[in-house]
Amino acid sequence: MTLELHYLVLVTALTAVLWMPYILNRIAVRGLSEAVGYPENPKPAAPWAKRIQAAHANAVENLVVFAALVLVAHVAGVSNEGTVFACQMYFWARLVHVIAYTLAWPWVRTFAFVAGFASQALLAWQLLA
Repeated sequence: MTLELHYLVLVTALTAVLWMPYILNRIAVRGLSEAVGYPENPKPAAPWAKRIQAAHANAVENLVVFAALVLVAHVAGVSNEGTVFACQMYFWARLVHVIAYTLAWPWVRTFAFVAGFASQALLAWQLLA
């Protein structure tokens, strides 16, 4: 497995587990039966749980772009220092993003998001150059 695919697996695994904290908070706040049901007036989640849910949605949206670029690079046989660096940077940027989003660190969150976008742009550049 290439390093690019390795980092795609890491990013995908991270994205796959992000629902767990906010669902556990929902169960803690509302109880199991309301958490799995459709209460008319649900008790609100903790602010951090709302933020991690938003970070999860953002991670899913960006995973589509990242995965497509990594898979195209793999099929095209494009693998070099630039593609590996972009994938590494993307993983760490997304990890920092979810932590910063959850803990309400706005400048760190924004920087991490921009770093993730820059990683995608670098991957695209490597494919088009």
